Amino acid sequence: MGIKMRLTIMNFLQFFVWGSWLISLGGYMIVTLKFTGGQVGSIYATMGIASLFMPALMGIIADKWVNAERVFGMSHVIGAILLFFAAQATDFSSMYIIMLLISMFYMPTIALDNTVSYSVLEQKGYNIIKDFPPIRVWGTIGFITAMWVIDFAQWTVSPMQLYVSSVASLILGVYSFTMPKCRPENSSKGGSFLTALGLDAFVLFKQRKMTIFFIFSMLLGASLQITNTFGEPFLHDFAAEFADSFAVKHPGILMSISQMSETLFILVIPFFLRKFGIKKVMLLSMFAWVLRFGLFGLGDPDTGLWLLILSMIIYGMAFDFFNISGSLFVETEASPKIRASAQGLFMIMTNGFGAFMGGMGSGWIVDHFTVNGVKDWQSIWFTFAAYSLVVGIAFMIFFKYKHNSKAMEKFQH
Repeated sequence: MGIKMRLTIMNFLQFFVWGSWLISLGGYMIVTLKFTGGQVGSIYATMGIASLFMPALMGIIADKWVNAERVFGMSHVIGAILLFFAAQATDFSSMYIIMLLISMFYMPTIALDNTVSYSVLEQKGYNIIKDFPPIRVWGTIGFITAMWVIDFAQWTVSPMQLYVSSVASLILGVYSFTMPKCRPENSSKGGSFLTALGLDAFVLFKQRKMTIFFIFSMLLGASLQITNTFGEPFLHDFAAEFADSFAVKHPGILMSISQMSETLFILVIPFFLRKFGIKKVMLLSMFAWVLRFGLFGLGDPDTGLWLLILSMIIYGMAFDFFNISGSLFVETEASPKIRASAQGLFMIMTNGFGAFMGGMGSGWIVDHFTVNGVKDWQSIWFTFAAYSLVVGIAFMIFFKYKHNSKAMEKFQH
């Protein structure tokens, strides 16, 4: 089997593991385990907590002492064991602790997957920029496939989703040990804990423009966590009124349209950047979040199904236009000496602080609009839409940036 095919399988499994539960776990915890919105939000917030330090710690271990493919593999083996126990947890305290541990071992593997892929491709003489994207897209396909498997098997409100993820994680963990060796460089180049955490880039906070950008990165990171946490629970709540509808029977398939949209919007980013510039592209993302949440509030599985589908399609713009454009903004604005650290700081603000704030805040909003166990989803989604609208307007007012077409030229090819 060729090395590119082997990396394709690795990337497919990497995101199959996550896709098995990330979108559907909220529904399982609310419908089956009867957790409150606050409890579900806090469990999803564990990914934000883990993202603050674990990717950096595992990265240093892989840089300094242990082969990257082994760190990657052991993380998945440990994750498989934890996922098995998570499937058996029925009380909030146990589930919270186990999911925190799962997050601590899964979140670093996202970066380690890239590290192993880059290292192996380089060893074999491939062009990383040309050959990695077609491999990585199979990660998204793996995520979508997992959602469909869980949906068609009717496991969206069952612990079986965690068992499926556990088996996939174990297979990937063992498979990783067969990959070509990715030995640590044992050099000090960018290897300090502070650098890996992105703390070297804190000098960027001296610039008002960058300070504002990182604050809004955190606020947008919160928006992403909201739909991961409460998208499927929202659809499950229509079961009494629209039990035979497609959206209630197959919430995973409906939600997977978001991931499909994501892959398509990635392709048009170069055009939008060239045409409108980074600030306007990021503004499009922010107002796309308003539509994402607002359409959820207006839609239903019957006559309003098209509104839900449109919301899924808009997700691709909402997610990609800020995350990818924001990463390019950091790349063009940061000094070459601290670019890696600046990207680390960008990830901490979005996937760390932002995810934690989104998980906790959205849980509080859901509980606020829940009376006698009945959730007022329209008020919930309109509140999230109002939040996104305020963030977008504030960004438009406070973020000052003049489009530099020359700075973007290297990203247009």
